[in-house]
Amino acid sequence: MADYTQDYLLDKKIKIFQPNDGYRASSDAVFLSSLLDGAAPGEKILDVGSGTGAVSLCLAHRFPQTSITGIEIQPRLAELSAMSADANGFDKLKYINADIRQPLNELANGSFHHVITNPPYADRDMPSPNPSKAAAHNLQQFDLSAWIAFCLKMLRPHGYFYIVNRAEALDQILASLYKKAGAAVIVPLFSKTGQTAKRVLISARKDSKAPTRIFPGLTVHDSSGAYTERAHGILREGLSLFYETSSAK
Repeated sequence: MADYTQDYLLDKKIKIFQPNDGYRASSDAVFLSSLLDGAAPGEKILDVGSGTGAVSLCLAHRFPQTSITGIEIQPRLAELSAMSADANGFDKLKYINADIRQPLNELANGSFHHVITNPPYADRDMPSPNPSKAAAHNLQQFDLSAWIAFCLKMLRPHGYFYIVNRAEALDQILASLYKKAGAAVIVPLFSKTGQTAKRVLISARKDSKAPTRIFPGLTVHDSSGAYTERAHGILREGLSLFYETSSAK
């Protein structure tokens, strides 16, 4: 019996293989991928901590002429991600099994136009008893600032950085970007209207000195529990976070 399932993203436009018992992608990954509003043919994208590949698979679907690399510490997740890329015919998408805490020979510093990451959210929470989930959710012998420093190191001058994380990590993220990347865009992520944002989506541009902007938040569910029009467009149709809904026109 296989130790993985075949699941789908973007209303079954993308196949994704995920472990039966271990880390599995959430909607955060798809929302994060929508933060990348445009990529030119031939540009290079790096997905740091790629997990089961949800972020990079969505980007490969949206930007088929770009070259995308995922880097993942868990060998099985990197293997399943490569299977997913092959099943979807994404020949410009590849995955590397490596530890970003160690020197990397496969990737050159400053070689990517875009670096996107859905890092572990926790550094003090009790780890899951499942080793795969613990590795994906808990920073181990590393902190968020060091993770972001690695991402910025991989970016070309004036390249773009994208991250999703807990709202309470916002101050640490902005401090890590200070004097290194500017033009930050902050988008709060709300589960329902009237609730406190538990997640934030952030983009920034390396070497920019432009000021930070806070955009209107994204609300995922309406009062009935259904997806809002904007969330549906992202999660089902693969649209950019910045597309206009009919209600906003």
